[in-house]
Amino acid sequence: MELGGIVLLTVAIATAATALILVPSIALAWALSRRGWRGRSWVEALVTLPLVLPPTAIGFALLFLFGRNGPLGRPLFDWLGIEVAFSRLGAVLACAVVALPLLVRSARSALEEVDPALVGVARTLGRGKLAAFVEVELPLAWRGISAGVVLAFARALGEFGATILIAGNIPGRTQTLALALFQRVQVGRDGEALALAGVACLLALATSLLATRLVDRRERRLER
Repeated sequence: MELGGIVLLTVAIATAATALILVPSIALAWALSRRGWRGRSWVEALVTLPLVLPPTAIGFALLFLFGRNGPLGRPLFDWLGIEVAFSRLGAVLACAVVALPLLVRSARSALEEVDPALVGVARTLGRGKLAAFVEVELPLAWRGISAGVVLAFARALGEFGATILIAGNIPGRTQTLALALFQRVQVGRDGEALALAGVACLLALATSLLATRLVDRRERRLER
């Protein structure tokens, strides 16, 4: 597979993974930004788990759950004809799981910075919790959430360990930049590996700069 195709596939998988976790991550961030409810520490620990677990452990867990004979993979295949393991869907799922904590943490931080008094005013004007969130909290926290989206996308771009276990390293199907780089090094194609590494660095640098700019703008807004 040519370099351009590998890059496009990588970006497509990272984009799909980020889109998949966007709404659940914001919902989790909103819940975790509220204190005092039972089980909050457990939910926070579970959300953080992909950050501290080896990616290969995450990939193995996903393979166990979503493999052809797994507790989730079998009904998906038997009832809906959906095969997760060794498919692009598996690659998207792996990237989504490892990227989710970054989006949740950034969104939670942004939501915690919203003045509760503003939400209270919206509630006194007859807005429900959902309406107050959509009309008040979300617009005020959008820079932090956007930074989290960019960070999650960047993490998905470079995902390797979980992806290779649940999706495999199939050229043209699941072989992302990280996997292609690994394969090129294994077979001694160092020139191609160097080119892939360079593209990966450029993509990572671009997304990191974008995330940094969003965070800096949010900090300047808070200082005013």
